[in-house]
Parts: sequence; structure tokens; C-alpha cells
Amino acid sequence: MRNPLPSFAALCCTAALAGAAELEEVVVTAELRSAPLLNQLGSISVISAQDIREREAQHLEGILNLAPNVNFAGGTSRARYFQIRGVGERSQFQEPLNPSIGLVIDGIDFSGLGGAGTLFDVEQVEILRGPQGTLHGANALAGLINIRSGQPEAEPSVHVEAGAADYDSWNAGIVGTGPLIADQLLYRLAVNRFHSDGFIKNDYLGKDDTNGQDETTLRGKLRWLPSDRDTVDLTAMYVDIDNGYDAFSLDNTRHTLSDEPGKDKQDSKALGIEWQRELEHLQIETAATGATTASTYSFDEDWSYVGIAPGWEYSSKDRYKRDRDSYSATARVLSNPGSRRFAGSTDWVAGIYYLGDREKLQRRYTYLENDFHSTYDTDTYALFGQLDSQLSAGLTLITGLRIEERLTDYHDNNDVDSDPDKNLWGGRLALEYQVDDNRMVYGEISRGYRANGVNASILASMETSDDPEIREQLQGLQQFDEEYLINYELGFKGKLLADSLQARLALFYMDRKDQQVKGSLTIERPDFSTEFIDYTSNAAEGHNYGLETELTWLASDNLSLFANLGLLQTEFDRYFDADGNDLSGRDQAQAPNYQYAVGGHYDFGAGFYLRLDVEGRDNAYFSDRHDLKSPSYDLLNMRLGYIADQWSVAIWARNLTDENYYVRGFGTFGNDPRKEYAVEPYYQYGDPRMIGVSTSFTF
Repeated sequence: MRNPLPSFAALCCTAALAGAAELEEVVVTAELRSAPLLNQLGSISVISAQDIREREAQHLEGILNLAPNVNFAGGTSRARYFQIRGVGERSQFQEPLNPSIGLVIDGIDFSGLGGAGTLFDVEQVEILRGPQGTLHGANALAGLINIRSGQPEAEPSVHVEAGAADYDSWNAGIVGTGPLIADQLLYRLAVNRFHSDGFIKNDYLGKDDTNGQDETTLRGKLRWLPSDRDTVDLTAMYVDIDNGYDAFSLDNTRHTLSDEPGKDKQDSKALGIEWQRELEHLQIETAATGATTASTYSFDEDWSYVGIAPGWEYSSKDRYKRDRDSYSATARVLSNPGSRRFAGSTDWVAGIYYLGDREKLQRRYTYLENDFHSTYDTDTYALFGQLDSQLSAGLTLITGLRIEERLTDYHDNNDVDSDPDKNLWGGRLALEYQVDDNRMVYGEISRGYRANGVNASILASMETSDDPEIREQLQGLQQFDEEYLINYELGFKGKLLADSLQARLALFYMDRKDQQVKGSLTIERPDFSTEFIDYTSNAAEGHNYGLETELTWLASDNLSLFANLGLLQTEFDRYFDADGNDLSGRDQAQAPNYQYAVGGHYDFGAGFYLRLDVEGRDNAYFSDRHDLKSPSYDLLNMRLGYIADQWSVAIWARNLTDENYYVRGFGTFGNDPRKEYAVEPYYQYGDPRMIGVSTSFTF
């Protein structure tokens, strides 16, 4: 059976470190072998159920700032696009998406579908930084986010949570777990609903919920233990995200003027089954998953209403409706002490993998005579393996390899057909030295990859302009090559100060070959409004390097402190954008030079506790195609609570100082007809101050 995680009752009914004399061991489950965090190779952050609860986080976006060098981009109602060490997507419109950051929820691949990252009844979130070429393949060029929800338990319990906050926000959820057949069949069922009017007021429509959130999550699990050697886990999931999207204001405020506010919806249903069998000399793990997702992303392109500026105005709306079916199967064999190779010095893992995605897009746009339709099918077949060879006492050599065949088939109603198939490979070579039982150092070279593709919007637009310069631009942007990333990393993990301090440190240098860069062409229409054509191109090279450190200190039995810091430097090397601008040496987008989170949890005794934390980041470019930056910011969060044996209550605040900050920005066009479309910056605001109360009861 897999390594156990902390029990549900223990997580819900005890304060952070109340009465504890040592820091809790954290087990990472995302790697090929589950192992304690301090023994797991690579730069990894683990965000616990307690962190999620104390930050009152409903979605991944509420916890990502705790992890060094991890960010997300706005442009949606919830964080859908993630960046690790400055690498990752920031948007998706008409083009198919090849994600750089993998997202896995209970073993089911949701890469590119970040809306499903709700956090009710989640045990922990594991963030693996750096290319996961051996573990996950093409969807994990820069890293992987692994979400593990609660597991079925042998002891029966029911847990209820509820909360309310500003902006007509509320949440309610219930979890039940226990045995259906004693010692053989266990279950877990979790249901949650979250609602908020959002932080935008639409002055034209007189509504305050056009950017609101309405989210439902349902998870069910069964664990069957047919014998001492077998474990079968069945997971079913339903996530219904029915959110509004009305985020941009012509006046750069939280007051909009849209007459046709958009939507950001995701309806996902998924099923997964895992079987583990422990033999005398082997362990076998197999899994199969299936997921179907219907999503709708729409917005009022003019951000205004008819009549705002007669003679200058335009009115248009854009909608992208996607249906994606995804299927996967994997089988792997792991050695145990009885099957180690080379005189018992080498543990090994070998496996096969398949992932099939079927995606259909319908785009309905004011300026299209007919709806745009496309299909994008991918089939990925992979072989992978890893050897962990003990060279001497304390010194281990880790070698991993993944060979992947990726078959793609794209077709649309503009008669664009493309099948850019490719064979890809990635892997790792590392040395790990165990200094003693509490400290280890490592050095690693890893290789990741991201698949090539075609720019369908470019191909479909070749005949739309008579301007020879524009046609020449389009001609050179029809397709893009695959990208490879080589990561060099040195790290330390261990316990210090009589085991009261846990420290993790990583120094890294990433060399990106044929770096894929997202851009867009801006073409002026006859009515002076602006059309965008998104595309992906390749820079010759790029370099990302920096540092990540995470410290957790048990200062006393009552006080725990943490400090996480990410430092990052990024640049392009020999890159000219579609307009001929030389961006060589410029920072890459969504890559702040520093990012931090510091805080502490104090137990007053008798059940009362206080948590304070501050998070912040440096300024950073919003995009690679313009010079607009997100200013630096610092946010203060607080929680004051009481925990008894079976119930708890807390008041909390996020962004307590009500600082203005931005999660998305545009800097190269004008959209205000009242100003005759003068070019100016536009921003999507992050969340303002929010104060609420939450309570829970377990029985």
C-alpha cells in the first residue's frame, strides 16, 4: 500500500503545532516512488491541508504564492495558466495549447484546465519545479502541480465546513468517510459549494455579480483491500465552474461598462482507477483514467456599450467553446529489496504510458461570417524508466529516461490540416549524497521538452490582408518548433538546530533551446478598432537561473515560523519579435526577480491561535510582446481562530491592507472610443481586502 498521509481527523481537529515537539514529516506522492520530502530529489514545495485551511483558499490561486518562483496569469476568472521559474503559458484563445506545466488531480491529467484546481478536502498540493522529463513528459517542461485530495479512512467520521465573507461570498461543504465493509472496502465522499459576487461592479448594467464565482465540487472515492498484497482505488470527480468574466475597465477601476459580460465556465467529469499489487520481489502499479470537460470562455471585446461614443465606437463579443475528452493508461513495475539489481545496489522502475486527448473548438465572434470550428487530437505513447544505484555508503546515482512518440492531428473549417508528429525524449542524471540521517545534498541535470505545432490563426489569416508587409509577417509565423530545456541544479535538504529547523535550498540554471514564445499581431480594422492574431514562435535560446529556499522553524512548542524565497533571472538570447524588435537580453514575462512568503503560527493555549503571513513579488512583464509591467506588491494575511476537540471557528482576512495589484495587463492598444482609441495600459486587478468567518464541526 502507498505511504499514508496524515489522517483527516488529525488535520481538522488540531492546531498547527499545538502540543507538538517536532516538525511533521511530509511525504511526496507525485514522484515515481513516494518518499519523505527531505529525502526526495529536486526542488519541491508541499502545501498542506492546514495551509489551505488557514489561508481560506478555495482554489489553487489562493496558495501558489507560498511556493518560490511559482506564479499564475490572470485573464480568466480563476487561475488557469501557471508559470514555474518564468516558464509557462499566459492565455489561450483560438490556438491549441501545449502546456508547459502539468496539472494532475488524484492521478487524472488536467493540464491546461486549471479551473478544476478547487481545494476543498485536499490533503496536500505538491509543486515540482524543473523539467519532469522522466516523470510526466511533454506537458511538464518546467514543472508539475500534483493535487491529492483526502483518502478513505478506516475510522468513520463526518466533517462539515461553512463560511461567509465580503462580497456576498459563502461556502459550505461536507465530507464523510469510513468503512463500507470492515477492513476491506472504505469510502470517502466530499461535496462543496462556493459562491461570490466578485469584486467588480458593472455600472452600465447596475449589477455587482458579472465577475462572480459559482463553483461546485464533488469527489467520491472507494478503496478496496481484497488481500494483504492488493489495493484498488476508484476515484470519481465532478467540478462545475460557472463563473462570470467581466474584469477589464476602460477607466482602469473595478467598475466596468460592458453590455455583454462574458463567462468563464468549466464542467469536468472524471473517473480513475488504480491497482497496486505487492509481490515477493516486485511491486506492480497500474492506472486508467477518463475525463470529459466542456468549457466556455467569452468576453465583451469592446468593454463598453452601444452609445458610449457615437461615431467612434464598435461593439463585438468573442466566445470560445471547447469540449475535451482525455484518456490515459499507465503501468509500471517497481523493484523492492528482493529484486534490486547489480548485487543488490540498484532500485529500478520501468513503465509504459498512453495519453489521448480529443478537443473540439467552436469560436463565435462578431467579426466572423460563420462560426470557426476546429479539432485537435493528440496521442502520446511513452516508455520510461529510472535506476537508483548506490555507489557507496550515502552516495546514490539516479538515472532516468523517457522516450515519447507524440502524434497530432489538427483540422479546421478554414481547410487547415496539419499533423506535426514528433519523437521526443527527456530524462535526468543526478548524484545524491546522504550526509547523515538528517541531511542530504544533490546535483542534477534534467532534460524536458515541449512539442512543436502550427499557428492555426496565422494559417487561417493568410488571405485576410492585402498589405504585403503583413502577409510577409504571416508567412514567417505559420509553424513553430519543439523546445528543449536542460536544467542544472544543486540542492540541500535537511534538519538543523536539533531538528527544530527544516531547510531546503536549490540553485538552478535552465538552458532553453528554441524557446517557444507567445506573441500576437495587432491589425487595425477599418473602423479603427483592433484585431489580435495570437501565435507562437521560437527564440534561438533563453536562460533562466536563480535560487529557491524554504525554511520551517519550530521556534518553541507554541510558535512555528516559515520563510520561502525565490530569486530569478531570465533573458532572451537572439530573439526578434514579429514586428522586428530585438528582445535579446530582456527579461521574460511572468518572471519576477524575487518572490517571497514569510509568516508564523502562534498557539496561545486553550485552543486559541493566530496566523500572520506576508507574501510579495517584484515587478514583472505581463507579456513578451509589450513593455507593460505588473508593479511589485506585498500582501498581508491574517487568521485568528479557536479549535476544540470537535469544532473550530475563525475570523480571517486576505490582503488586509487593501493593496491594489494586478494579475493581467495589456499595453499596446487603445480600446476607449471616448479617447479615439488612444493607446494606453489596461489592467485586471487582483483581489481587494476580504474579511470573513469560517467554522467547522467533526463527529
